[in-house]
Amino acid sequence: SMRLVASTAAASVAVLASSSVVAAAAASASTVIESGSITSNSLTGQRILSQATREDAAAAATAIDVPGKRSLDQQEQQAGAYVANYSLKFQGCHEITQWNGDADGDEDVRVSTKRLVRFRLCPADSCKDETSAGCDSGYGDYVMDMNTFLEAYLQGVEEEREYQCQIYEEKCDNQCDGQDDDACDQACLTGYGMSDCYQGEGDEAFDPMDYVQCAEWAGNGGDDGYQYYVGPYCGDQGGAIHLGLFTDDTCTTFSSSGSFYSMSGYELPYSDQNLVSTVCASCKENADDDNNNNNDADDVAEMCETMYQLSGKCETNMNMGGYATANEAACTYIEGIKIIREGGVIRTSTTKKSKGAAIVIGLFTTVAVLLGAYVYYLRTKLGRAKINLSSGGGGAYA
Repeated sequence: SMRLVASTAAASVAVLASSSVVAAAAASASTVIESGSITSNSLTGQRILSQATREDAAAAATAIDVPGKRSLDQQEQQAGAYVANYSLKFQGCHEITQWNGDADGDEDVRVSTKRLVRFRLCPADSCKDETSAGCDSGYGDYVMDMNTFLEAYLQGVEEEREYQCQIYEEKCDNQCDGQDDDACDQACLTGYGMSDCYQGEGDEAFDPMDYVQCAEWAGNGGDDGYQYYVGPYCGDQGGAIHLGLFTDDTCTTFSSSGSFYSMSGYELPYSDQNLVSTVCASCKENADDDNNNNNDADDVAEMCETMYQLSGKCETNMNMGGYATANEAACTYIEGIKIIREGGVIRTSTTKKSKGAAIVIGLFTTVAVLLGAYVYYLRTKLGRAKINLSSGGGGAYA
């Protein structure tokens, strides 16, 4: 009995100590991030905070002897391994307003806009490009900060492009017999539909990666005395992510005094085009893509691995296959996010049919049909009675 009490007390002390360590680690990491050039909602910042919390939590957890317990690293590896069998489907974005705690001047926006992205992991063999949901069974729904999502997504897109370009560049080198002929290489790549792999010297394209976090527009001329910023926002009623021109460093207030075209001579890229594809993106790592995935041991693409680790999860409908327990911590929050598709129809993660409403509608329709038939019967009967009376009255007068 005394041993049990002592063990329990020791475990309680260890739990309290671990909580303090985790909180201190997160606070310390947050302080470092905010005081430097890395923002806390950037991909790098999120990784630092997440890693600091996980490492110190794991260290503290080792002080508690729980039968059958696994380390946090083991849990994380097992929880993320099955993601390789899924495809990522972008479902839309959502905006909320919040108090801007960083505002310290009269020109700063006091109420800023927070933007979130919702995506779904669908089984790779059943994910559909043509539907907004992607799939209707065996899926998990997720939500995360838009800036972090975009940074991971665009990095993933660029890594995939580089991987495909490497394959076709090798093919074209063989077809051009190893000649140092730019014209031949360019014509070959164009023939394969990979013309974007060819970039001549001096070509400088607009890189949306520079503006996944709200950033000062590099082309600011200052002719009108204003400072402008470029950043992502929810467009098409939440169905797409566009880049916009803003007048504040939180990308909340859209510019009304000047246009990007008038100051730069060209339209802002992705101002009317979705930054994110609605095509299902495989989460399986390319066979020869170890360099882009830090030589990790799993088969999960870096993009999906990052998004999975840093997102809120609702895995009620996901078949985990014995890898881990379904995480349902964000189900209520995700269900409350309303994304409006074309035509003004509000879509949530699932469209639930109400059996009770269907029964009531069916009964109402049946009763309405029966009443209509009865009214028709009564009117027909009454009309026949009038005819008979008219016929009988005429015979008496005759």
